[in-house]
Amino acid sequence: MPTFPSNPLNSPAYSKVFRKHPALFGVSFVLLIVGASFGMQQFTQTRYELHDQKVSAMSKEQELGLEKNRRKIDIREEYFKLSAAPTEEWEPKRIARPKGLPEWGVPPPEPTVDPKSKP
Repeated sequence: MPTFPSNPLNSPAYSKVFRKHPALFGVSFVLLIVGASFGMQQFTQTRYELHDQKVSAMSKEQELGLEKNRRKIDIREEYFKLSAAPTEEWEPKRIARPKGLPEWGVPPPEPTVDPKSKP
């Protein structure tokens, strides 16, 4: 039984070129990868720009962290609340001092007298 020929009858033209110069296949592949990288750069840049616009478009209330359903403040009402509250409901209370500490804090160290220098 005869073997099949290695060359098909209808081989495409680029097949002969790639067989003759196999580096052309690698060059076209590298160009495809590099070109896709630059193409994807535009999409990712647009994505991040839209995200930045969404984040920076905050209202003043959102920026300060305030809720929209908060209670309205009347300055006169707050004044009357503060003036009606008793201010003298507290007493000063002493705490126990640590053991070994004198009543008025740490005494200053005694000055050392040098025996060589007499006034």
